Amino acid sequence: MIEPEFWKHKTLQAMSPEEWEALCDGCGKCCLYKLEDAETGEIFYTDVACRLLDLHSCRCMDYQHRAQKVSDCLSLRAELTEALKWLPSTCAYRLIGEGKELFDWHPLISGDPETVHQAGVSARGRTVLESQVRDLEDHVVDWPAKG
Repeated sequence: MIEPEFWKHKTLQAMSPEEWEALCDGCGKCCLYKLEDAETGEIFYTDVACRLLDLHSCRCMDYQHRAQKVSDCLSLRAELTEALKWLPSTCAYRLIGEGKELFDWHPLISGDPETVHQAGVSARGRTVLESQVRDLEDHVVDWPAKG
């Protein structure tokens, strides 16, 4: 059982596995390929989706086995310090990690998993599959980083 508004008084590290999973807003942005400038550390988002991302639901099609199927898939929970650097500013994990409030469109606030898409902050309708891409640098976009 998940406590109401658990994110308001628990750190990310203190959350149960169920709370952790509930915090995901389902935007799909973490499943987009990113490029990092080796000299500056700056992160560049692309509109290229991991092959396991369902482009409509913005959820992983094989979440339980994703790390075995996609070699560079990171576990946010296991690599949180690193992940907070590249997660988009709208991501609930980043917001909570930075001591900020969730947006009104977050499913935990709205009670509806569609509000993230209705608010226009998800990857729905904006991505291409990795199998359709030759060069990631041709797919750099700024919308995932924006709120």
